[in-house]
Amino acid sequence: MSKPAMVAGVMSGTSADGIDVALARIASSRGDLRFRLLAHRGFPYPKNIRRKILQLMNASSASVPELARLNFLLGELYAEAIRKAMRSAGIRRIDLAGCHGQTLYHQGETADFLGRKLSATWQTGEAAIVAARLGIPVVSDFRPADMAAGGKGAPLVPFFDYALFRHRSRGRILQNIGGIGNLTAIPARAAPDQVIAFDTGPGNMVIDACCQRLFQRPMDRNGEIARRGRVLQAVINKLLRDAFFRQKPPRTAGREEFGGRFTDRFITQCRRAAVIKPEDIVATATAFTAATIVDALRRFVLKRSSKNKYQDFIVSGGGARNRTLMRYLRESLPPLGLRAQTSDTLGMPVAAKEAAAFALLAYQTWHQLAGNLPAATGASQPAILGKISFPPLEAARR
Repeated sequence: MSKPAMVAGVMSGTSADGIDVALARIASSRGDLRFRLLAHRGFPYPKNIRRKILQLMNASSASVPELARLNFLLGELYAEAIRKAMRSAGIRRIDLAGCHGQTLYHQGETADFLGRKLSATWQTGEAAIVAARLGIPVVSDFRPADMAAGGKGAPLVPFFDYALFRHRSRGRILQNIGGIGNLTAIPARAAPDQVIAFDTGPGNMVIDACCQRLFQRPMDRNGEIARRGRVLQAVINKLLRDAFFRQKPPRTAGREEFGGRFTDRFITQCRRAAVIKPEDIVATATAFTAATIVDALRRFVLKRSSKNKYQDFIVSGGGARNRTLMRYLRESLPPLGLRAQTSDTLGMPVAAKEAAAFALLAYQTWHQLAGNLPAATGASQPAILGKISFPPLEAARR
């Protein structure tokens, strides 16, 4: 068994609501992985910074100086978040950090650009700043290596799901609901190439956008607004015919698919469907997220399986705290032979999993081990993910 490493994982997702930090002790030997989550903290972005991030995410063009400054500013915020999480947990020293960065653009499919077909991704947040402030190596920019190997660069969390949650006798489906929803289906005793993993569609992204536009709130806390509305099922049925939901895995999504333009279309279709209250739009957005998950299960997971291949349906991410969304899921899953529970039941707090995943991916990179699941991303082979930023020499010696 290798000497345990103290690793911080840092995640700021497509909702751009803040920074999640997970602190973990990790060790491995000959394929035997030991992962212990020690602490987790979340830090909301200041309102002006979140506003700027969302503005740049949705912009058709942006100022190069602003992008450069945001990159360095986020590096400072990530370093501060790690320090605060360490202080809160009483942890004085860590060995390594894995920082996903803030996605500004992700295009998993190839498209024409200046005479070449290519895919592209961009996560911002300067890792060299984090390394210098903390005096430790930092792994960042995880997605390009998978894309260079022919993958879509996402989803990457299924590697963590497989490493920690595969079971000898129980098939498990792990559904994360962040800004985007993604699932990992792991049959009992599965080999890596038997895992099914892909983005299911919008998670909280459309719900949050509707709350911001209609109620001037960043989110629907606990699903209270949706609880007061009625669901416009005809709108959901129409949207489920979109090409994205028919696309076979592996597939990935982001604001490019479900950002501002999609929200405009969604609200317009709701208003055309009936005489409605604003609460009805939020209720429909919430039910739409649940419907995309159930639709993905029917089309691409349970359709392939024998009866009773999966026993557990485990939800994590911010959406697990939306009581109305969880109610919609719990009502929809029994006909599929599934019952929804949260990752808390497996000892992984719902808000910690993605940050914890990037702690493990950083550990893999540091030990020159693969961190992708080709079955999930579509890559032609396993790849060592990320780039390593080292601290200044004097900082490293402290």
